[in-house]
Amino acid sequence: MDVVPWLAYSWAFLLALAVFIYVVLDGFDLGLGILYPFYPEKRDRDLLMNTVAPVWDGNETWLVLGGGGLFAAFPVAYAILMPALYVPIIAMLLALVFRGVAFEFRWRTQRWLKYWDAAFIGGSLIAAFSQGIALGAMVQGVEIDGRAYGGGWWDWLTPFTLLCGAAVVVGYALLGATWLIMKTEGPVQDRARKLAWTFGIGTVLCIAAVSVITPFLDSVYYSRWFEMPGLLIAAPVPVAVAVILLLLFRSLNVHHHEYRPFILSLILFALCFIGLGISIFPDLIPPDLTILAAATPYNSQIFMFVGALVLLPLILGYTAYAYWVFRGKTSPDEGYH
Repeated sequence: MDVVPWLAYSWAFLLALAVFIYVVLDGFDLGLGILYPFYPEKRDRDLLMNTVAPVWDGNETWLVLGGGGLFAAFPVAYAILMPALYVPIIAMLLALVFRGVAFEFRWRTQRWLKYWDAAFIGGSLIAAFSQGIALGAMVQGVEIDGRAYGGGWWDWLTPFTLLCGAAVVVGYALLGATWLIMKTEGPVQDRARKLAWTFGIGTVLCIAAVSVITPFLDSVYYSRWFEMPGLLIAAPVPVAVAVILLLLFRSLNVHHHEYRPFILSLILFALCFIGLGISIFPDLIPPDLTILAAATPYNSQIFMFVGALVLLPLILGYTAYAYWVFRGKTSPDEGYH
């Protein structure tokens, strides 16, 4: 095949960027659903909904871009990953559907309100947990037979993938709590600060656990983290994570720091994403399928890449504009009805 390395790597970066933006935008959105049980009053739950009501349904755009881009630019990887991850992927999609329906229907009824709230909570938890399981299954390695999936139906279910699922749930809850600190006031914000402390500590423990286990999943991971020259690239990441966590917990103790916790949480997620990239690059599906081996020919990739370069700024533009228009605090007496 006529594969051009710079184009294949550019596509891989573009897909990684789309997934990261999805994690950032839909992460705090799902996090609100995870935090829902901690706000039992209807007025508080309405306020939580209203903080994301104008923007939540645009967040899945990035998930579609990531999945569609993988199918278009790296079809071999798509054909291998989907059978390997059918169960968590289908669970995630169904959870997102139930969650989206619950978001709309809970405003239309009083009699069934508690059931739609339960659907919103369950959909958020299952979607986040499934995403973590899918990520963990990819990191631990996917068995490949030729150019197809060679593993079993339940290979994705291991203690490591369950740990990754729990880590994503806890991390999204942290994002949701820091989002509420930024978007609310009064008792709702005070509770969000306490929840941010709780889930922040949980996030630290999850990051530590995943970081300790990952290098020992495969000798390649170990060499990239603990042997030269990979050590020079990897070493600054845990140091930066420690610094960001220190700043995050300090900001949670300062009442007038309302934007800082959320921004620091996003930086923390970005550092974790960089750490993931260090572990798997240049593989697309660890440990056997590289980016270049999975790429489509140059003519296919360049045609789609030009389109992506045109569409990506447009998507970023309308997303940024939506968040700008609805910036500031959300009033409990105004919003989505």
